[in-house]
Amino acid sequence: MQQRAFGHTGLQVTPIGLGLAALGRPGYINLGHSGDLHGEYDESVMEAHSHTVLDAAWNLGIRYFDAARSYGKAEDFLGSWLQSRAIDPTTVSVGSKWGYIYTADWKISAEKHEIKEHSLDNLNRQIEESLSHLSPFLQLYQIHSATRESGVLENQPVLERLGELRDQGLIIGLSLSGPNQADVLRQAMSVSINNRPLFGEVQATWNLLSQEVGAALNEAHLAGMGVIVKEALANGRLTPRNSESEFRPQLERLTKAAAAHDTTIDALAIAGVLAQPWVDCVLSGATTVEQLTSNVAALKLDWSDELEELGRSLTESPEAYWATRSRLAWN
Repeated sequence: MQQRAFGHTGLQVTPIGLGLAALGRPGYINLGHSGDLHGEYDESVMEAHSHTVLDAAWNLGIRYFDAARSYGKAEDFLGSWLQSRAIDPTTVSVGSKWGYIYTADWKISAEKHEIKEHSLDNLNRQIEESLSHLSPFLQLYQIHSATRESGVLENQPVLERLGELRDQGLIIGLSLSGPNQADVLRQAMSVSINNRPLFGEVQATWNLLSQEVGAALNEAHLAGMGVIVKEALANGRLTPRNSESEFRPQLERLTKAAAAHDTTIDALAIAGVLAQPWVDCVLSGATTVEQLTSNVAALKLDWSDELEELGRSLTESPEAYWATRSRLAWN
């Protein structure tokens, strides 16, 4: 898997990366997540399982790995894997995020699995925690789920602290969520610290069901920001696990198209992301080696005009998409 330039950041990434949201904690919102883990939630068992998936990712050529403070033990598991495999820091790219606090206490059912706190105190605490697990590999540090409501892009002390981290060598980015991703991204692109743009990267949700942020991501790409796409499979809704009765006609069209191209629905959906000219890296959120292998098969699929038309036909309104996502159950 050939690495490529990540905007103007100087970082190199592979077109497919591995996100650890589903590997670092027993509960997550991906459809069928509980079955993927076979009910084995012991911390040491999950660490060994994550290492197995990380080994497979490395063998498949993946060289970008993405974690967050709120992904349970994801930073711990990733850091222990990087160290135990004696991976040269110059051969891999690692990103993480701050801004959410993991509060599920390793439980599946929790009143709150994570709590957002975009305060200066939390940034200072979480950057030290991230570095303790991921140094010397950590290169990209992102605000986790920047939104208008959180006010983080108007929090001058936080922005100035992020500017200090940028000047110390970290690439500063932000991840986006919700129907207003484009507005937040454009606001972020206007933020400068010491007469330099603060943000060198953006991670956003874009998939065949949720495409509204595409124009803004293209603007970010043209401005030299690295662009990462998350939730390419819509948390499992773009897989055969989607049992929504109202989605059955769309799933049938996807199934037919995948069969016609001798591939899987997940590979087809990821290929649709990779076909966008502004994408640097799309994250696989795989929980198993089998899922990861199927995801990576997207690299072999040529995105045709016919598939582009199919993709456009699947798009949901931002309000409908994010309302559906908000109803997905932790499992």
